[in-house]
Amino acid sequence: MMDSKKALEEAGGDFDKAIEILRKKGQKVAANRADRESTEGAVIAKVNADNTKGIIISLNCETDFVAKNEDFIALAQRLADMAFSYENEDEFLKADIDGISVAEKLTEQTGVIGEKIEIGTFQKLAGPFVNAYIHAGNKIGAVVALSANVEGAEEVAKEIAMQVAAMNPVALNENEVSSEIVEKELEIAKDQLRQEGKPENMIDNIAKGKLQKFFKENTLVHQAFIKDAKVSVADHVKSFNPELKVVGFIRYSL
Repeated sequence: MMDSKKALEEAGGDFDKAIEILRKKGQKVAANRADRESTEGAVIAKVNADNTKGIIISLNCETDFVAKNEDFIALAQRLADMAFSYENEDEFLKADIDGISVAEKLTEQTGVIGEKIEIGTFQKLAGPFVNAYIHAGNKIGAVVALSANVEGAEEVAKEIAMQVAAMNPVALNENEVSSEIVEKELEIAKDQLRQEGKPENMIDNIAKGKLQKFFKENTLVHQAFIKDAKVSVADHVKSFNPELKVVGFIRYSL
């Protein structure tokens, strides 16, 4: 309120000029805080009306105090609703909100709040049936896509989204694990085996076995289901419908 009063005094009572002064102040604050780390914030995961598209947006700030502010979370929710209409973050930052671009809005909020405010992630996922989950406190968001919109799809997709949030799989299945991760895991396994004194001629085969264990623990469809460790995620999904599969996921954590 004091900033607004000073701006109006400086503008001689001209409302539009006072807004311009405040925006310039926001730009100055943003420039001064550009090198700060925005590791707190609000993660928003949403799906559209027909459950065919999901999005994860995070509005990042510097402190947990700001991240819990109702107005800050409301802005994050509003931005997430807008984001469905844009293909990527660059397009989104140029989009109009309150007569200015999203990028300018973030700068404006930096001036208002006094902390660095920025988009932490912009991720989208489409599929025959999509559902989302946000972990308590807006710290982790996950979206999961299923192969079909069948009876029970909403419940099972929500459960698998919770699995993604909790267990942080590296990929959907072993075929989607990057070659870099595979090479790294094999090298770690080989080093461990050498330290254990295993014969060199046995190391490659044992390391491949360890890699399979890594896939089972770290790829979504092979992971033990968090609500029933006796079955895999893939088997749990099939229990709803034999033809049903998980076809994709996205996850973001502050």
